[in-house]
Amino acid sequence: MMSDVRTVYSDALIDLLAAAEDAIRQIPPAFPLSATVAVNPFLGQIGEDRATAAARLARVAGINPLRPRAEIAELIEDGRITDADLAAAAAKDDLDVVTLRVAARTPAASPTPHPTVAALAGAATGNNWEAFVEERFGQWAAAAFDEGQALWPAPKGGLFSDWHAFAAHDLSSEIAGLRGFCAQVATLPDCPREAIGRAAAVLGLNEGDGLAAAPIYFHRLLMTMGGWSQVARARGWLAERDGGREDSALALLAIALSWEAALYTLFADKIDAAWAAVREQMAAPVEPTVVHRVEAALQDAADRSAERRLAARLAETAEDGRAPGDGPGDGRADGPGDGDDKARPVIQAAFCIDVRSEVFRRALETTDEGIETIGFAGFFGIASAHRDTASDIVEARAPVLLNPGVESTSATPAEEDIAIRLRHRAVRAWGRFRQAAVSAFAFVEAAGPSYAIKLAKDALGGAPEAAKPAAPVLDLPRETRAEMAAAILGAMSLTRGFAKIVLIAGHGSTVRNAPHASALQCGACGGHAGDVSARLLAGLLNDTAVREDLVAKGIEIPADTVFLAGLHDTVSDRVTLYEDAPTAPSGAAMTRLRDALAAAGRLARAERARLLPRADNPESLPRRGGDWSEVRAEWGLAGCAAFIAAPRRRTAGRDLGGRSFLHSYDWRADDGFGVLELIITAPVVVASWIALQYHGSTVAPEAFGAGNKLLHNVTGGIGVVEGNGGNLRAGLPWQSVHDGEAARHEPVRLAVVIEAPTVEISRILDKYDSVRNLFDNGWLSLHAMDDSGRMAHRYDRGRWIEVDPAALGAAIAA
Repeated sequence: MMSDVRTVYSDALIDLLAAAEDAIRQIPPAFPLSATVAVNPFLGQIGEDRATAAARLARVAGINPLRPRAEIAELIEDGRITDADLAAAAAKDDLDVVTLRVAARTPAASPTPHPTVAALAGAATGNNWEAFVEERFGQWAAAAFDEGQALWPAPKGGLFSDWHAFAAHDLSSEIAGLRGFCAQVATLPDCPREAIGRAAAVLGLNEGDGLAAAPIYFHRLLMTMGGWSQVARARGWLAERDGGREDSALALLAIALSWEAALYTLFADKIDAAWAAVREQMAAPVEPTVVHRVEAALQDAADRSAERRLAARLAETAEDGRAPGDGPGDGRADGPGDGDDKARPVIQAAFCIDVRSEVFRRALETTDEGIETIGFAGFFGIASAHRDTASDIVEARAPVLLNPGVESTSATPAEEDIAIRLRHRAVRAWGRFRQAAVSAFAFVEAAGPSYAIKLAKDALGGAPEAAKPAAPVLDLPRETRAEMAAAILGAMSLTRGFAKIVLIAGHGSTVRNAPHASALQCGACGGHAGDVSARLLAGLLNDTAVREDLVAKGIEIPADTVFLAGLHDTVSDRVTLYEDAPTAPSGAAMTRLRDALAAAGRLARAERARLLPRADNPESLPRRGGDWSEVRAEWGLAGCAAFIAAPRRRTAGRDLGGRSFLHSYDWRADDGFGVLELIITAPVVVASWIALQYHGSTVAPEAFGAGNKLLHNVTGGIGVVEGNGGNLRAGLPWQSVHDGEAARHEPVRLAVVIEAPTVEISRILDKYDSVRNLFDNGWLSLHAMDDSGRMAHRYDRGRWIEVDPAALGAAIAA
């Protein structure tokens, strides 16, 4: 019988595996809690427009990736969405304003996904087999994916063969009523591909409608696994990025199909007709209905409303009477000359483009108008694989899009390294003793009361102090160091006009008892703080040999310029300075910098306190990070809505509300537009992942959110479950996007605004289909800024449309 099945379907197996690959690529990756990286949950759908993606996700997950109609109706009612916004959105899909207005006020039915075999069996028998499969699978997956949390880890073989061995001896299924389940599993092959072929034969996926249904059905099964399939996809995604292959997601699909085939075998007499009908439905192509098109248009109108308000704010900047270059600077290549001490700035401060830096940069420039600020991706151009003091763990301090190209270490004397290692081992041993099955209860009885002081201290909170580890170092040839320095300074548009102190400020979030703490760190640093990257760049640019070699490359750094690394804590808005430079900056300049940073911190805390629950006193914000009961130590990047690549003078002096990624860029100094290409293909994409993760966690939290923080249990050291088991939850916790009464993140697409010639922007888009798809399919919007600071042109599927100044003027007046 088994031989016959394999023979009949051996030709179809290739098509089934192709369908499996297609389904796997529809799943977004999810990275471990130790280094959470924001991921676009719609990564697999960027090749199609949002209406089509909504149709697809309704069928495979029962979710709507678009903003709820009721919210759109409120925005129309209060005038934030205008008839002009509705008309522009409607025109893209042959709709009209009246239709959109009526639809916004009409409640829509919740989407219903295609039922799985488990769902059909549950309906036929009255038992919740979907929940049972989720629970049994989740228990196995927690051990199989464990990264050091389990005291007794599961054996590490192939994922499918490990599950095969587990399920063949798991009597829970037999007890629950799945008679003969263990025996069925025992006969499965160990190869996941063969198991897929075997299950497909049982389920009728071998030909016709069955084979046509496979891509949607496989996608549906992977979505039922929640974060587990996303973690598996991350393994494959990283392998693909580095030129390899990894099949964890394929193994999970084989497991899901094996469950489905077993349930079908047991209940075929009850569900055969229903399953045949479902297969036929799944075989239908994914096409948006009128409902999907209308809801996509309503989302588009909300997006255009936000973009119009941004354009109005930037136009105010352009018309405030300030000449180009007046006021706070931007580190541009055409900045003040080096030789003129009166024109030369005393301090320049380069911050990560993270939206939280916009608040602090604005506050810093308000505090001291002589300080110029610069925006650049927080890994500061050094994609390093970093090993900390006394650690064998290698951390990728770079955007996940990049494979770190250099190695760095935080070096300490050998004897100190040994002492730290011994201390860490003692801490780990003590922790395992406290949790071990043979000692846990006795430990609580004997030593529990001694923890009362610690518990009281943690409950009362306190501002955690930022650690100051040893300075990181790069071991690279002199020529390579000089080339790296020149490339980074060019990308920062900082090739002349250096101040006496140039602060390189990464950022981090100092919080306790927060499983998703790494999600608050620097996205450009792989979910780590930006201190290592900032210190590496400062050390590189303070190197005398590097400076000598830079002269030949047309970059001359004055002898009295000192690069100083810092870390901006986004909970407290305090900046820790690392005085690693071989030459100390002048005392007066350092005093001025410290005073300005302290004053800016006070202003930033006052602004952020208005938005945080229970933050009546701005000076209480630093303590929130140390309060283990605080579920919202800060808002992270909630609210992010724009990415602007332009000289700082285009945005300086305007309150952008902590919603904009600000990247310093001067196209006039970008010979060949290599920097522009880098910005569009790297920082823009990373920012889109962040914005779309917040969007997905807000509008579809059941599929792309981590759930309720109050119910979280860390599982396997890689993620969280709600309660005692079940599916892993990927994405952001509900408390990260919602304040308890309303969403804190406004789910609108990211508006990308670039000051550069449109022909050059288009040329770059034509080289990168995956980036162009983000704009052509409406996931992001793209705007070109003119030399007066206005969003003068809008990109629309390959063409540029000039923005009507009269319409913008009306928006400003409104």
